[in-house]
Amino acid sequence: MKILANDGISQAGKNALKEAGLQLLEHKVAQEQLAPFINEHQVDVLLVRSATQVRKELIDACPSLKIIGRGGIGMDNIDVEYARAKGILVINTPTASSRSVAEIVFAHFFSLARFLHESNRTMPLEGELKFSELKKSYSKAVELQGKNLGIIGFGSIGKEVAKMGIALGMNIEIFTRTPRTETLTLNFMDGQAVHFEISTTQDLQAFLSNKDFISLHTPKSEGYIIDHNQFEQMKDGVFIANTARGGVINEVALLDAIESGKVAGAALDVFENEPRPELALLMHPQLSLSPHLGGNTIDAQEKIGTELAAQIIQFFKN
Repeated sequence: MKILANDGISQAGKNALKEAGLQLLEHKVAQEQLAPFINEHQVDVLLVRSATQVRKELIDACPSLKIIGRGGIGMDNIDVEYARAKGILVINTPTASSRSVAEIVFAHFFSLARFLHESNRTMPLEGELKFSELKKSYSKAVELQGKNLGIIGFGSIGKEVAKMGIALGMNIEIFTRTPRTETLTLNFMDGQAVHFEISTTQDLQAFLSNKDFISLHTPKSEGYIIDHNQFEQMKDGVFIANTARGGVINEVALLDAIESGKVAGAALDVFENEPRPELALLMHPQLSLSPHLGGNTIDAQEKIGTELAAQIIQFFKN
């Protein structure tokens, strides 16, 4: 059985596949050459991340494919239902990168709350001559403890964000479209565990009205989840982070909300126009930005590789 990991796979994943006797092709094939390559080498399994597009044209052109695997949660770049209708198994790793994404949320929140995103820009330029002025300008920082954290979406990443917020002493509320009650468990280094039962809310207006921090963790949506109207419903001085998908926040409305003082600062790891975010976003001093790095840690990649390998090995065993 031949496996093409077109967007790469961790060493742990490679080792597991090779130990199972499966042939791994370590190539990076350009999108336009992908179908000829798969057919020439009779590839059984195509593994991708976000870079490679697996649309119905490619699926139709490659009858040898038995599995399409996505390293990560979202499968926006794969025509999932079409592939399944053709008898192809479509797999992903929905929990492997959850911790990494949750950690970047709080990395951004801490950066915004303490003005680190801005001071890291200005200190190299003005720190020598304007040290005291900069110190004064960044003096209105806030702690996260005791603040209200609102989480939109309660999948594996939303749960990790909730657990980190609880650990920091934040007040947690979750918004979902349908009511749910979940038990979250925080595990500590000495073997102790603490359990928290959380019920979600469906009243978005009330949810938005008192939050100090808001983090979005939803699938790709047809329209904006946060638009002008939703920003108006938020309390003044809110911090907001989007590490979910570009297009769930109206970026023009976000900039307007920042200019009006409604939003104190925002973190964007994803953008409506990737890989070319709008210049107005890139240059704004009240935005903490990263180039879609949420799940890009060594730890997450190791988990992704081993989870994909385990699912593939189980498929061929069966």
